Amino acid sequence: MSNTVTVSDLPEKHERIWLSAYVDGVPADIDLGTYDSINQYFDECVEKYRERIALVSIGTQLSYAGLAEKVDAFAAYLQSVGVKKGDRVAIMLPNLFQYPITLFAVLKVGGVVVNVNPLYTARELAHQLKDSGAETIVILENFAQTLEHALPGTAIKRIILTEIGDLLGGALNLKGRALSFAVRHVQKMVPPHKLPRAMVTRLRAALKAGSTLPYQPVRVIQDDLAFLQYTGGTTGVAKGAMLTNRNIIANLLQAKAWAEGQLTDEIETVLTPLPMYHIYSLTVNCLIFLGLGGRNILIANPRDTKRMTLILRKEQFSGITAVSTLFASFLENEEFCRRDFRPLKLAMAGGMAMSRTVAEKWKKVTGVGVVEGYGLTECSPIVTINPVDISKPVEFNGSIGVPVPSTYVRMRREDGSWAATGESGELCVHGPQVMLGYWQRPEETARVLDEHGWLATGDVGVMDEQGYIRLIDRKKDMILVSGFNVFPNEVEEVIMSHPDVLEVAAIGVPDEIAGERIKVFVVSRNPQLTAEEIIAHCRTGLTGYKIPRMVEFRDDLPKSIVGKILRRELREQQPQSSH
Repeated sequence: MSNTVTVSDLPEKHERIWLSAYVDGVPADIDLGTYDSINQYFDECVEKYRERIALVSIGTQLSYAGLAEKVDAFAAYLQSVGVKKGDRVAIMLPNLFQYPITLFAVLKVGGVVVNVNPLYTARELAHQLKDSGAETIVILENFAQTLEHALPGTAIKRIILTEIGDLLGGALNLKGRALSFAVRHVQKMVPPHKLPRAMVTRLRAALKAGSTLPYQPVRVIQDDLAFLQYTGGTTGVAKGAMLTNRNIIANLLQAKAWAEGQLTDEIETVLTPLPMYHIYSLTVNCLIFLGLGGRNILIANPRDTKRMTLILRKEQFSGITAVSTLFASFLENEEFCRRDFRPLKLAMAGGMAMSRTVAEKWKKVTGVGVVEGYGLTECSPIVTINPVDISKPVEFNGSIGVPVPSTYVRMRREDGSWAATGESGELCVHGPQVMLGYWQRPEETARVLDEHGWLATGDVGVMDEQGYIRLIDRKKDMILVSGFNVFPNEVEEVIMSHPDVLEVAAIGVPDEIAGERIKVFVVSRNPQLTAEEIIAHCRTGLTGYKIPRMVEFRDDLPKSIVGKILRRELREQQPQSSH
């Protein structure tokens, strides 16, 4: 990416051709002065919707008033043990009540949330704790053994430990205790661990203590850091994207402006299978639906579709967000496909390219099309969304939509100049949701963020004359076959259209003659499916150099916690040379 920027590069000089695609009522720009902080937003939401149900977890409901009460109690406790403004607090929790309570309590005391994937190894956890400098961690006991191994060399002083059933049931917590007992002793899901006793406090004890203490209000402004949101580390070590209150507020207002005109005053129920510590679910499900007075059904383990189906037997939902592979897994569950989808209004996809095959099957089963968008951690995350108009049927178009309000998107050529409309290039973003930079990594920041605030995403895209953007692929995932660029998404889309294919991933493997050859990994519904059939199918939709030379069948593919297929892991598993 070039750092040479002229006046004509600045966003105010760039025509926003996409505004004509906006649905009536969606503004070109948002008013960033609406909220001073996420805390002000939270307080307004819980006051406005006090009597409504905010969260549902494993059959237990929590009202907005109940959520606010527990947040204040935990915030008071954190203050009492010395957590102050600017301190980083790690949260290592799945989708349980404990997550939003901890999240908003940390923000209330002016702390910086460090979201941690509960499936991290000790090495990954140790890196994130050391890099962030977190002194406090709130963690589910299922992952305490990982913390035990990661602890040496970190700055951790306080460990707040919680059990899965801690906040379920009434005052006696009988339901919660029974569930925690089953998880620990029957399902054996809590590995033995030994943490320094002086560091450990139980969450229930912390909430009880905090309920007797006064919470001291902390002044938080838009420029204050709210999150260190670590990227997946697909290139080198994981980096903490610094997201300010302003970044998050901007994205909240952008998404709210996009969707609220399509929703009624009735209570909307959203299904949240994606983990809220992931930036997509954090902003869309946890924060945006809070502002709509929504009822949020939390799913702790979305990969267990059978258990999720049991949870949903007595539930209806009007909205769902997921990634393509997760939509696909739902569609493989017969009971899920037989449910009544009449209340469903909105299905949103992000996190990875949506498969046309999956999108079309989803619409056939549910009657509701999938609205695809695009975002990344560094943008809090939303950059583009397809226009939402629930009065009209959603047709899958393969586009990631148009830029949301107050957002500018341009494509950059290899030489650093701006690409023309209809010409592909690296997708660059300018807007109030763009991160401050990477935590303590000025050189890494300078590689992606120029002096005028344009963020280079590493994704290759093209914009049409209406402002709609089609994402071609990740720059680093592109395969070079005999001098020709091949984008894995295109190969995968063709193979996914085969009726026997459940999942697929395409990568380039080294080849002495062609530079790289295409290899695909296939998860099949039919054990009789052969590599020859896959290649023959590809010939019907791909030109010669795009056809895979190698096909490997697998029972499953490596995925991130949100279900995104990890091509990088597949590449790392391959030998360094191929003939």
